[in-house]
Amino acid sequence: MGDPTGKYSITMPRDIAEAAKARSGPSGLSAYVAAAVARQIERDNLNEIIQVAEAEHGPVTDEEIQSLRDQLHQARREQTRGGASAA
Repeated sequence: MGDPTGKYSITMPRDIAEAAKARSGPSGLSAYVAAAVARQIERDNLNEIIQVAEAEHGPVTDEEIQSLRDQLHQARREQTRGGASAA
């Protein structure tokens, strides 16, 4: 079994609630909203980590970000071609 659950009442704009309901599928609106909130918490936690790292080491430059993106794209291309070596 999963973690214990609680029942909560939330207020949100009707159009957002209806769109979420339409997309929630068989798992239902509660599961859809719980997953969205969990993703937001992950993002908030990552932003906190970034803030701490930038306070200690300075901000990441656009060039560093692009370099890492290029490395990621290259690794994905190699993996798609079967060229990635096993570790």
